Amino acid sequence: MRSAFKKEDFVCSAETVAFFVLGSNIISRKGEKFKINEVELYEGFQDDASHAFRGMTKRNAPMFEEGGVFYIYLIYGMHFMINIVTGKKDHPSAILLRGAGNVSGPGRLAKALNFNMSFNYRSVLPWMEYKKGDRIIERLPRVGVDYAKCKDKPLRFKLK
Repeated sequence: MRSAFKKEDFVCSAETVAFFVLGSNIISRKGEKFKINEVELYEGFQDDASHAFRGMTKRNAPMFEEGGVFYIYLIYGMHFMINIVTGKKDHPSAILLRGAGNVSGPGRLAKALNFNMSFNYRSVLPWMEYKKGDRIIERLPRVGVDYAKCKDKPLRFKLK
């Protein structure tokens, strides 16, 4: 069984990457491993809940990179959100990490991993450990996007 992701594992759709990432580990700055158990998908310009919906800005520019880098942003002036960029360059898509190990919630997860804006644009490869296995995945609506037309799409994936 391989334990390392490869760059090309992230240069595909957000949904495909989500299936690889769920059940795999993300590694904290202290070297602790957290099994990823919940993610949300944000795919392309048609996704009106995505930061990239209206085009590129200084904040969302990492989403326009080729898959395999982190897109980190700050909300409410205090919580960092960890996203893994997916897909080809100039097609903005990413998955938001919502939970891993016993940590639930994207802000709490960033705090537990000790990830901050210094991870923006960094390669995810040193921080991820692939874990193969059967996955039973529940598909749910995303959280906190009540304003979006696509709010009811099942784009949040959670391990059962």
